[in-house]
Amino acid sequence: MLLAAAVLPGLVACGGSTSGSPTASGATSVAPVKLFDPCTQIPDDALTAAGVSPSTKESGVAGVHQSGWEICNWKGSKYSLGVFSSGRTVREIEQKQGNVEFQDVTIAGRQGRQFRVEGSSYDLMCDVVFAASQGIIELTLINNPVLDHPAPPCGLLQQAGAAIVPSLPK
Repeated sequence: MLLAAAVLPGLVACGGSTSGSPTASGATSVAPVKLFDPCTQIPDDALTAAGVSPSTKESGVAGVHQSGWEICNWKGSKYSLGVFSSGRTVREIEQKQGNVEFQDVTIAGRQGRQFRVEGSSYDLMCDVVFAASQGIIELTLINNPVLDHPAPPCGLLQQAGAAIVPSLPK
């Protein structure tokens, strides 16, 4: 539930978008993009290696599908991990108000942009977004808030991501 509370404001603030190409009349024809579904396309052994339990899988935000996104979350003893798939761009994520401290990272040989979200979960949460042929894939790690002295979330995300990133589309 903490993951949903931390992520939902970010999804709502993203707003809607239309993808497609202009037609001869000047209108836009909407061609839905087939999004990567992390709930069905990330292997259980990768999730276990990432430190989360495949049996805790939850699709959407608090079980509710978000239009334009495929979202899946899993829990472990130390943190929760979310994988988000969208037709959006890395630039849109970089320009979203509240997303801060962007820096280039490499996880499992793949270039991405690590960032943090301002607010109450700042010290508990870290995100990395990767460009993909469909748009983006984003990983979000949220430390368990009841743990005393949790490890820095961006370091944990680097470790967890090493197990997940090879399963992600390019």
